[in-house]
Amino acid sequence: MTMIANLLVGLVAALHLYILVLEMFLWTKPLGRKVFRLEPDFAEASKVLAANQGLYNGFLATGLAWGLLAGKLDVQLFFLGCVVVAGVYGAATVGKKILFVQALPAAVAMAAVLAA
Repeated sequence: MTMIANLLVGLVAALHLYILVLEMFLWTKPLGRKVFRLEPDFAEASKVLAANQGLYNGFLATGLAWGLLAGKLDVQLFFLGCVVVAGVYGAATVGKKILFVQALPAAVAMAAVLAA
């Protein structure tokens, strides 16, 4: 069970690393605009805000990687909890898709960590 929990935590970390890349470096590029369904003018006007969001996603990914590499379950649970809260807030304020893309995987990983 520990291997499954570690895999799930790693996948959540990888997801947030991917989001970092999308928000910090690809926001105004075709892939970033496609993923977030952005008009070119809006993407350009909001790129600094998106980079800031990307940085925070990087902190989440780094915290999860730290928890994994150090074998610290409390650190893993803390950062997974942060992802769940961010996902629930994003679902309530931006779109329900965020609940399934961000919060649900983190909640599943959290359950796996607790079960392991």
